[in-house]
Amino acid sequence: MDPLSEALASGLDGAELARFAPPSEYLAAHLRAEDTEMFTDVFDKDVRKSLRVGRVPMPELAPDEVLIGVMASSINYNTVWSAMFEPIPTFRFLRQLGAKGGWEARHDLPYHVVGSDAAGVIVGVGAGVRRWRVGDHVVTSPMHVDSEEPATQADGLLGDEQRAWGFETNFGGLAHYAVVRATQLLPKPGHLTWEEAASSPLCAGTAYRMLISERGARMKQGDVVLIWGAAGGLGAYAVQLVKAGGGIAVGVVGSDGKADLVRALGAEVVIDRRELGMPEGAPTPADTLAVGRRLGGIIRREVGEDPHIAFDYVGQATFGTSVFVVRKGGTVVTCGSSTGYQHTFDNRYLWMRLKRIIGSHAANLQELAECNRLLSLGRLQPALSATYPLAEVGEAARLVQNNGHIGKVGVLCLAPREGLGVTDPARRARIGTDRITPLRHNGLARAAA
Repeated sequence: MDPLSEALASGLDGAELARFAPPSEYLAAHLRAEDTEMFTDVFDKDVRKSLRVGRVPMPELAPDEVLIGVMASSINYNTVWSAMFEPIPTFRFLRQLGAKGGWEARHDLPYHVVGSDAAGVIVGVGAGVRRWRVGDHVVTSPMHVDSEEPATQADGLLGDEQRAWGFETNFGGLAHYAVVRATQLLPKPGHLTWEEAASSPLCAGTAYRMLISERGARMKQGDVVLIWGAAGGLGAYAVQLVKAGGGIAVGVVGSDGKADLVRALGAEVVIDRRELGMPEGAPTPADTLAVGRRLGGIIRREVGEDPHIAFDYVGQATFGTSVFVVRKGGTVVTCGSSTGYQHTFDNRYLWMRLKRIIGSHAANLQELAECNRLLSLGRLQPALSATYPLAEVGEAARLVQNNGHIGKVGVLCLAPREGLGVTDPARRARIGTDRITPLRHNGLARAAA
């Protein structure tokens, strides 16, 4: 490792870190433009073949940017998309950003450093940064926005220049160092380890906006919330947020082990999707209605009424059923389509029953700050289930690609081992390690895997 990396790993404070210059190159998980056609006509687009771990040049900082020594990161599905070069190679995003010129031109490179989560230590600040200092422990927002856009002042996600960091931009978080705008930073919860903190921002913030925010479903006490993929990263945070907000979480999972785990997180009803007779591939209209009737019957039997909200990031396989099954006046909120982007539904059940569909994407900085506060208070817990070293990032991404994981899969970057980064051990002791890591310390994670 370079001297600055060694200083970070040894836990030096800000004054000591300031004595070290950033290295000229650093270790990063990245894709190469020359590989974008490697999966043409290939059925199994194995991301272990496209994700490389190697040294890349250190970029220069813009005045409004911060350089982070990344202690830990995590795998999100956008990294899987990037590494599959689907639905389009992300180098197209880098070219579009680079074409704006100025500092943005740095992003258009023949390699793409990926990753949209990070927890780490600030090791460099641009000349225009006011609120942050070298040595600060931070977590990152995945949203790269232009704070000078008027729309961004209302909601950071409404600006035309809003992008997913490490997906639509370069210099992402699956690396020893990452470049972010100062408007992407929040304080790291002091009682969490690096890997616990890094597992939360993207998925927890996304679930918060979808369910709690005034821009999402605006869940209230007593609402029945259907959560597809309740054992996944998004689902595990959604279950906790519903329970904490006084709602009734109804989780759909794919195995008995995952069912036990989701109950432990707080779901009052858990449904094995195998009970629903869901077809392989895109459902027909008849399939959608049949699955919806079976699902609605189970929910009414267990809860006594239909869902107010359907939390859907699965997409093609579930969306029509979500529209069908929510009650009159109910809401379907969606943030993704892991099974396909082309959704079909019977519009009669939307318009005649006064339902709403809300598109949601990550979280703005204020929403993420509110979510980060819940994590800091111990009212929301990390969904981390496993960690891999950066050298094995391909295996970590492959696990997510094959849906072989539960919760979130973490990646240790500069942190030499798990368990480091806690600066508030008293709070950690009060909350309890078993509560902080529910997917790792109750024995259910091993059974669900």
